[in-house]
Amino acid sequence: MTIRRLKTYASSQGYVYQYYFVGQRPAEEPDADEYVFDVTSDLKQTYPVQVIVPRAVTSAWAKVHLRSLSDSEQYAAVKLRLFRAFDDIPNLQREGRQLRLDSTFLEESLASLGVD
Repeated sequence: MTIRRLKTYASSQGYVYQYYFVGQRPAEEPDADEYVFDVTSDLKQTYPVQVIVPRAVTSAWAKVHLRSLSDSEQYAAVKLRLFRAFDDIPNLQREGRQLRLDSTFLEESLASLGVD
């Protein structure tokens, strides 16, 4: 039996989200990985939110920084993308179930963490 750590995030919109990490797997689209989180904002209904990470994005970052991202650095950027969705998307359940990590966001989020 897997025990998952339920975490809480208070968004700038006033919603309090609870979420846990389900896992990582290859995405349905080619050459991408998918991180899946189960999310709730009302403690009644939980729904999956996927963060798609195209391998071209991580490869481009590696080329610029002359090294590959570690698994924990990539996961940190994915979580920050999830948090951005919590803050920016008014109805995450309806409008934000599949998020993408792009090159600009990856660079900004890792820089904000001091990753170079």
